[in-house]
Amino acid sequence: MSPELVSLIANGVWETLYMTVVSTVISYLIGIPLGVILYITGDGGIRRNRAVNLIVGIIVNVLRSVPFLILLVAILPFTRLVVGTTIGSNATIVPLVVAAAPYVARMVESSLKEIDGGVIEAARAMGSSAWQMIWKVFLPEAKPSLLVGATISLATILGYSAMAGFVGGGGLGAIAINYGYYRYQSDVMLITVALLVVIVQIFQEGGLKLVSKVDKRLR
Repeated sequence: MSPELVSLIANGVWETLYMTVVSTVISYLIGIPLGVILYITGDGGIRRNRAVNLIVGIIVNVLRSVPFLILLVAILPFTRLVVGTTIGSNATIVPLVVAAAPYVARMVESSLKEIDGGVIEAARAMGSSAWQMIWKVFLPEAKPSLLVGATISLATILGYSAMAGFVGGGGLGAIAINYGYYRYQSDVMLITVALLVVIVQIFQEGGLKLVSKVDKRLR
């Protein structure tokens, strides 16, 4: 490979990691509150509210049901409003967050549903407020499951970021499309695919090791 291509791929790796990590962090900042709301307002929740649960659930389900490429194109005006452009890494983060945050919300809700009911009842018996139960019981108890979900989310968002290459997104996906597909450079396509697989494996292994350290059940 030429030095220019090596530099291009190295920059693509950096852009992919940047988009994936930043999008995941923002998605969790949005998704955790949404997931908590879905959990506490649902059946058996500590603050049951059918109207709130229904509204938030519909929003989450609608966004989750739209294929990413269609969502990416549909919110181009919103993306331009937020970051001032519709191409490049920063622009790709907007649709990544919009697509991933509802997914994260459902994963968070699922993680919270795995908490032992006895722990919740004990917290209630001690007179804990809703806020205390969320911060001192729900989230700490669900931490291992939340970390597993974060690992899965990283891999999912990484895949979304690669698809964004079709519409001007940055990273390895753009390189694979512009060089591997449009210019028929199969070696570039293979390299980008291999790098994406390696990155996913690193995320998965790192996430699982972190889970093993924080999960009290594995000690």
